[in-house]
Amino acid sequence: MDLAVTFLGTGGSVPSARRSTASVLVARGGERLLFDCGEGTQRQMQRSLGLVQADEIYLTHFHADHVLGLPGLLKTYDLTDRQAPLKVYGPPGLSELFQVFSPLIGRLGFSLDLIEVGPADAIEHDGYEVRPFEASHRTTRANGYALVEAERPGRFDPAAAAAAGVPEGPAYAALQRGETVEGETGTVTPDEVMGASRPGRTIVITGDTAPSPATVSAAADADLLIHDASFAEEEVRRAAETGHSTVAQAAGIAAEAHVKLLALVHISSRYHVGKVIEEAKEVFEPTVAPKDFDLIELPFPERGEPHLIPNGAADRGGDG
Repeated sequence: MDLAVTFLGTGGSVPSARRSTASVLVARGGERLLFDCGEGTQRQMQRSLGLVQADEIYLTHFHADHVLGLPGLLKTYDLTDRQAPLKVYGPPGLSELFQVFSPLIGRLGFSLDLIEVGPADAIEHDGYEVRPFEASHRTTRANGYALVEAERPGRFDPAAAAAAGVPEGPAYAALQRGETVEGETGTVTPDEVMGASRPGRTIVITGDTAPSPATVSAAADADLLIHDASFAEEEVRRAAETGHSTVAQAAGIAAEAHVKLLALVHISSRYHVGKVIEEAKEVFEPTVAPKDFDLIELPFPERGEPHLIPNGAADRGGDG
């Protein structure tokens, strides 16, 4: 099952020529989950992957740089005759946000479901779930989200099955489904021919947040942590006042959580990104600062590590 993250907007509160406001697209198999929808998100899609039909949208909080792209995206979906229903998740206050947006969006030709969620509300999917957790931002209504895949069955050992007298064919498939079968020498159980369960993958997206124990818990052993890095360390007091993180604080969270890869976002245009990465790597070496249209692929652990593909989304969109 392919799993990849496209960075549509990696900048801070004010967009720059090279970095748009917050928006991240997670693609898992045929599903597309959009996390935040800053101003210009649909344009960022068009400049890279094309107009992606998101299956679900998750909002971390309701500051303008995380939500102003919603009216345009939803209206464009309507104008292009979208029929599939769309679920939008967010912290309490989501309904009030859409009351404000209602005159801009107007009537839609597809179903729009607004669902308010908090830390106790895991959203179940086939093979994974999205778990909200509390972010520490200056608004009291802010979520981070962890996409957590279920464990996968261990590898099937055909040699062990043959040695136990299990005939090839449907019996092999039954064992892999966790069922008991009859072999030539008696009953054969899945644990006799299947290896240990293998972990799924985890992606954690904080949105805007100060350093938080909730993030450490949500990101424990995660494959990818996408974390707010609004300020350099000399502005640690400003970060605390505004409910954001410094670069070094984000790296410290990644180190404490033992993640495989840290991706820094929401970086102010005041900073040189190369120096930002250097500062972070002093604390946590496997750190990247994706640019708009960069892509991170996450293979299953036995197949490799998460890795950044510069401009990967734009290149793939061009190929299509």
